[in-house]
Amino acid sequence: MRITRRALAAAIGSLPIAARAQQGTANWPTRPIRIVVGYPPGGTTDILARLLAERLHPALGQPVVVENRSGAAGNIGAEAVAKSPPDGHTLQMGTAGNMTINPSVYANMPIDTVRDFQAISMVAQVPNVMVVHPSVPARTVREFIDWAKARPGQVFFGSSGTGNSPHLSGELFAQRAGLQLVHVPYRGSGPALAALVAAQGVQVMWDNLPSAIGHIRDGRLRALAVTGPQRAVALPDLPTMREAGLPDYEVVAWFGLFAPAGTPRPIVDRLHRETVAALRTAEMRERIIQLGAEPVGNTPEEFAAIVVRDIEKWRPVVRAAGVRVE
Repeated sequence: MRITRRALAAAIGSLPIAARAQQGTANWPTRPIRIVVGYPPGGTTDILARLLAERLHPALGQPVVVENRSGAAGNIGAEAVAKSPPDGHTLQMGTAGNMTINPSVYANMPIDTVRDFQAISMVAQVPNVMVVHPSVPARTVREFIDWAKARPGQVFFGSSGTGNSPHLSGELFAQRAGLQLVHVPYRGSGPALAALVAAQGVQVMWDNLPSAIGHIRDGRLRALAVTGPQRAVALPDLPTMREAGLPDYEVVAWFGLFAPAGTPRPIVDRLHRETVAALRTAEMRERIIQLGAEPVGNTPEEFAAIVVRDIEKWRPVVRAAGVRVE
C-alpha cells in the first residue's frame, strides 16, 4: 500500500496531540468528581448515585460528590453535564426518563441525549410500583380500577415530573384500564411521595420501587402491584400488573452513568471498570437488591444501544398519551 507524503505528514503531525491527550488522562482524576443528579434528594436516582459515589471514592483516589440539579424532568442537570468539559470530572446519573422519554416529550430539548453523551454503564434497573394512600379503599388493582371508574376526573396521581417513567406508567395504566386520571407533576420523587403520604392533593402514584419501598414497609403507603415482568425480590408477595389483571402492561426503569461526549476513551474505560467492580461487590449488590432494584453493569456500547432502542420504544407511548411540553 502506497502512502502519500501528505498522509504521512498528517500522521506525524498528529502524534504530539495524541501523546498530549494520553498524558492528560494518565493522572486522572486530578480533582473531585461530580455526579450530577437531575432530581431532588431522596429519589431512586439520588440513592443509587450516592451508593456508587461511596465506592468510586476509594477506587479513584478523589472525592466523588453527588450534586442535585433538579428541574425540567432531569433536563437541567443533563444539560449542565453535556456542557461541561469532557475531562471525566463531571458525570451524570441518567435515567430512562430524562435520556429516552424526554426527547419525545419536550418540543425544545436543550440537548441531544445520544450525540451529547458518552455512555459508561447501566447501574441498575427497577420496576415501578403502584402505591396508594391508605385512605383509598382499594387493596387490589381491580378494586382501584372500580373505585376510580366511579370518580372520572376526580382521582389525582402524582409523579416525579412530566414525561418521565413514573408519569408514563400512570398514563399507560389509565389507557389500559379505561380511566380518567388527572396528572400532578412534582419536582422529583421525594416531593411527590411526601404529598402522597400526607394526602395532599394526590391519591395514587407510580414510582420507582427503591424510593417508595421505605414508605411501603412502614405502612404509610399501600402497594398494589409492580410494573415489571416478574415480582420484585424485595416484595415477593406483591403481584405484577399482569398478575393483577392487566396482561399488556409492563414498565421497567433504568439508571446509568454518563459522561460528556468527547471524554477520552481511557477515562471512559476506567470509569466503566470501577463502576462494574463496585456493582459486583457483595455489599453493593445486596444494598441495591434491598432497594428493590437489580444491579446491571454492562459495556458502554451495550448501554448506548439501549438508549437508542428505548428512545424509539417510548415515542409512540408519549404520542398516544398526548404528552408534550413546549
